[in-house]
Amino acid sequence: MIDQITVFLENEKGRLAALCRALGDADVSMHALTVADTAQYGVARIIADTPAKAYEALNEKGFRASLTKVFAVEIPDHAGGLATLLEAFDAAGVNVEYAYCFATEGGKAVDVLRIDNHEVAEGIITSAGFRVIRPTELYA
Repeated sequence: MIDQITVFLENEKGRLAALCRALGDADVSMHALTVADTAQYGVARIIADTPAKAYEALNEKGFRASLTKVFAVEIPDHAGGLATLLEAFDAAGVNVEYAYCFATEGGKAVDVLRIDNHEVAEGIITSAGFRVIRPTELYA
């Protein structure tokens, strides 16, 4: 599993830019960023090259950040690649709370998954023919 930085943001002008500036000033590079919003707040989820450093930098700047354990799974970057993995979770009765992905080189993508049953998730991933990406492979 890898560390994802989760940040609660007020839904107001400039907040996302300030978050990105705080990471940039701390020399943290983002591999992935996703933001879900409501009228009052947003939730930013970030995969960074140095998650502990990102977490510290954001908290020092007054953001409400936390580290969340998630799976990073290598997925073939073609139509239906992710569907096969998600169907394996469905068949096993394991819920995927949320997911997002980013493309990498070599015809592969990385899908980030928050799964409610960590104990069985890795077995499902490997049994379905996919590979869990380790922190040392993803972080700089």
